Amino acid sequence: MARKQARRRKQKTARRIQLPTIRIGRIFAPLFALAVVIGTYQLSLTLLDREISSIEINGPFLRVSALNIEAAISNEIDAGFIGADIDRIREKIVALPWIDQARVARRWPSRISITVTEQVPAAVWGDSGLLNTRGELFVSNLRHVPAELPRLSGPDQRSAEVAARYLEVREQLIPLGLDVRRVHMDARGSWEMTLGNGIEVRLGRRAVADRTDLFLDVVADIITSRAADIDYVDMRYGNGFTIGWKGGSQSPDSDPERAAEKMLAARGTD
Repeated sequence: MARKQARRRKQKTARRIQLPTIRIGRIFAPLFALAVVIGTYQLSLTLLDREISSIEINGPFLRVSALNIEAAISNEIDAGFIGADIDRIREKIVALPWIDQARVARRWPSRISITVTEQVPAAVWGDSGLLNTRGELFVSNLRHVPAELPRLSGPDQRSAEVAARYLEVREQLIPLGLDVRRVHMDARGSWEMTLGNGIEVRLGRRAVADRTDLFLDVVADIITSRAADIDYVDMRYGNGFTIGWKGGSQSPDSDPERAAEKMLAARGTD
């Protein structure tokens, strides 16, 4: 009997202890993420400290040299491959005279690539300025003005308008064997043109678009056939134009009524 009680007591005191389960992933996942963040940060610091090994500059280099560009961006390059401000570099390059556009890009692992486009002068503005093909003034004080370029002038804020009229008229005169040497708009908005053959065309400041059309539709043909005899053309008439002949001679073409008839014939009687 005593043995049975002892055996029962022994069975009661023998307990099975269940240890908690430890998931390794829960411990190492945050540690791994932290390590990645630290590693990325250290790598970024390393890249920020990386010097730019070379600068590749491409362009026509007719007016601007690669040395001019390098000098303009030298302070920005000192910031390093990643630290360099690409937009700021582009702004400094475009601010140089004769530079129209610039593309700047990083090339791994430590090279900066720059491609520039130079301005194309289309006309002289005033005494010493230059306009590009968009009518924008990009050089204001040029020492040596190209003699072959046409001369445009007027209020600075209206340079694009003057350039647009010049291009419009020239495009329609070239097929006729004529060209435009000068276009001027004064402070009151009055227009004058001088053709390549020296003939002066006075357009005035009212209905300039209509007068220009009349000149292109009718007068240009007259000039083509008798350019050597014509001194000037005055388009400042409500119903026609007058032609100033060299030597002061007169012609029916200078009569406003006859001019109006020619205009109607050229455009149609409707």
